[in-house]
Amino acid sequence: MNCLSLNEKQPSQIIDLGDQLSLEIVNDVKNPLIGRREISGYVYHQGKGTPSLGVLRTKIAEKMKVDLGSIYVISLVTEYGIGRSKVLFHIYPNKKAAERFVPKYIIERNKTLQEEMQEAEEKEKKQKEKEQKSEEKKEGQ
Repeated sequence: MNCLSLNEKQPSQIIDLGDQLSLEIVNDVKNPLIGRREISGYVYHQGKGTPSLGVLRTKIAEKMKVDLGSIYVISLVTEYGIGRSKVLFHIYPNKKAAERFVPKYIIERNKTLQEEMQEAEEKEKKQKEKEQKSEEKKEGQ
């Protein structure tokens, strides 16, 4: 008997994510060493394409009532012709813990449109500041 499994004897749980998406949780394991939940299951998207990682992450965070920064979709593999995708995602206690353990490429892959827009605005702001500083140096010479 595995003491780490949260739902060892329970049947799989189905969560409606809206927009004709549903999540079937097959395995929910608590990893005490890292302090995260590792959840695997299936996303059903009949008649629709595979949802993007950002959209899926947002919907799961909303339904499971966790912070968006603490949940990351590790893998999403679509099964051909079925309208079902196998999913693995991790839920961390906070964003700082997630950033410590989640590889950078997965963090990049999981960005939502809003996060990408914020990042672009910050880069643009920094670029303008650099340009202003370089202009001030040229004027001072």
